Amino acid sequence: MKKNTIILFTLIFLAFACKQTKQSITSSTTPTSSNVAQKPTSLIDSSTVRKHLYTLASDDMEGRKPGTEGMEKATKYIENEYKRIGLKTFADLNSYRQNFTHNGIEMSNIIGVLEGTSKKDEFVIVSAHHDHLGIKKEGDGDRIFNGANDDASGVVGVLTLAEYFANKGTNERSILFVCFTAEEMGLVGSEYFGKGIDPSKFVAGINLELIGKEPKTGPKTAWLTGFERSDFGKIIQKNLEGTGYQLFPDPYIKYNLFFRSDNASLARLGVPSHTFSTTPIDVDPDYHKVTDEAKTLDVGVLTETVKAVAKGTESIINGMDTPTRVVLKK
Repeated sequence: MKKNTIILFTLIFLAFACKQTKQSITSSTTPTSSNVAQKPTSLIDSSTVRKHLYTLASDDMEGRKPGTEGMEKATKYIENEYKRIGLKTFADLNSYRQNFTHNGIEMSNIIGVLEGTSKKDEFVIVSAHHDHLGIKKEGDGDRIFNGANDDASGVVGVLTLAEYFANKGTNERSILFVCFTAEEMGLVGSEYFGKGIDPSKFVAGINLELIGKEPKTGPKTAWLTGFERSDFGKIIQKNLEGTGYQLFPDPYIKYNLFFRSDNASLARLGVPSHTFSTTPIDVDPDYHKVTDEAKTLDVGVLTETVKAVAKGTESIINGMDTPTRVVLKK
């Protein structure tokens, strides 16, 4: 009887051990919600914003003047981000670079495409300029024009929005993410780009410039150049209702800012292209100075502004709203 009991317990133990082994094998080979590859979430977070800003505005970029080693470093950084995000090249270009020569200087716009679905032949352009003033030829101390606010902040917006909309995957229209070169030399890059497109296919231009400081209108606000020239701004305002963020018309009309940034090159072709900004430029102590460094910007302001641009322009990108063509004479 004792012997039979021992045998019975042995058989029970072996059966239990076998079951546990089978469960272990099954759990290690069967996909679960925790180990199945998930689509990245569509977030705009301050850590990513900070990383882009401090990289693009670092001394290593040497002020990002076209034709310099520093500009080449900035260009490669943007290209690598486009590739990581999964953007495609534009039209017949074989890379993200749209190369050309201006006044003997070889330079390039950097263009990445996120294709749309039902309206893929209609384009929305999200842009900023990645060039700045380079290095002072003379003087003591800091001589690098880092261009953190002007316009590394805008490029941060372009890169962050590219990743946001790529992860979201709801854009009915195609989005061109463009970092224009030589804006500081007179909108050179954007004018070159404009010569090679069919403006009728471009629904809107979302240009970002100087978006890293709190405006005089207060927290969670931005202003838009040329507000009265199309209904683009009103569409943004409608989409921002209930978010706690507000968009205002450009308060600096006397500076003629609508025609001083890259949006103007597209606007002259009839595209409703406007520039978002936040900086109180009439009193900003760092504009076009070597003191325009990343540490002078408010990463929180920059992050919230990019979020507002994403929310405000979403109905245009998704094909629900189409801004009126821009009016140049006002």
